[in-house]
Amino acid sequence: MTAPQTAAPLRFGANYTPTRGWFHHWLDYDPAEVRADLESIAGLGLDHVRVFALWPVFQPNRALIRPRAVAQLLHLVDAAADCGLDVAVDALQGHLSSFDFLPAWTRTWHRRNLFTDPDAADGIEDYLRTLAGALAERPNFIGMTLGNEFDQFSGDPHPDPDRVDPAGAGAWLERMLKACEDAAPGRLHLHSEYDAAWYLDGHPFTPAHAVGLGPATTVHSWVFNGTAQRHGPAGAATLHHAEYLVELAAAWTDDPHRPVWLQEVGAPAPHIPAERAADFAEATVANAASCANLWGVTWWCSHDVDRALADFPELEYDLGLLTVDRRPKPLGRRLARIAEELRRERPAPAPRRTAVRFDPGDPATAPDRSVCAPGGPAFEAWARLAGAGVRAALVRADRAADPAHLRARGITEVVDA
Repeated sequence: MTAPQTAAPLRFGANYTPTRGWFHHWLDYDPAEVRADLESIAGLGLDHVRVFALWPVFQPNRALIRPRAVAQLLHLVDAAADCGLDVAVDALQGHLSSFDFLPAWTRTWHRRNLFTDPDAADGIEDYLRTLAGALAERPNFIGMTLGNEFDQFSGDPHPDPDRVDPAGAGAWLERMLKACEDAAPGRLHLHSEYDAAWYLDGHPFTPAHAVGLGPATTVHSWVFNGTAQRHGPAGAATLHHAEYLVELAAAWTDDPHRPVWLQEVGAPAPHIPAERAADFAEATVANAASCANLWGVTWWCSHDVDRALADFPELEYDLGLLTVDRRPKPLGRRLARIAEELRRERPAPAPRRTAVRFDPGDPATAPDRSVCAPGGPAFEAWARLAGAGVRAALVRADRAADPAHLRARGITEVVDA
């Protein structure tokens, strides 16, 4: 599978959260329960799932990648195919819903830096090659994502970070993406970061990495990052946050046709009250769909988390499109309708004649990227335009006076933040 073109129909899917045992289900894998979950997702008319291999379960020792775990992953992918679903697989979990899952061979007495230690890198590369190679012949396999927001291990505010500099982060990403490509050529092998990559000064994973490595860019849009707190659940900045991230990616890339996958977006309570979740989803998806380069939307998440499980942040329990009993929620029914409409007739991209100029400093490291964060001047200027009905772009300061760049993007007016 080659990188998708922007003229293709939009893809709509869900990040798969198993109803029985959450991601701990790998410890007690139940094929019947998994199939029932996947059938309920397909029942919403979605076309793909993103699934998460729990790293310590799959590779509990650096030299042991458990064949039974790999076989269970293949069963899940095949079951998804039976339900008409394509599958993207994340390997390094890594981090999920506030919990870290790292194998014992990387911690405490065996502490290895996840990004810079040669033995750790060798073990991770072997793991990625094994999963990608096993999946390579599955026709419904979209590709690997290295891990879910694995960059959060690389620096503050993580309580015990494995520090790396931007050059080291880039080298690590290149090596691991190559391992996936070597094992499963031509698939959509990607990496994902949380929004520190776009917003946090000094974060070692940078916008340049996000738009320069792999055949497409992923963005994760969560409005509990200060957006909803500042602008409220129905504010323009909140309803357009996903669109903003897609456009921010477009401002950074050298390829005007590079696809952007809205790989995570959800309606977290209380920032988005339950009674507003369906309206939030409709506005968020419609706004993101106005972007020329959007590949698709993968909602977080498929099913609610069982409240019998302890210690999750409150907002994590009720993010699902379906209940733990696999019943569609109003949010799920609304997303199903939106997906059907937009898949049937993809809207023409909105012209973006006006662009907000921002200056992140050195493009390689973006030392001042917080100008684009919620509360930052570029973010707030763009949000004001969105509130006034203007579909705006963004443009880096070093490109704002380049006629060829502006012409290629259709920009005729540049405004300062």
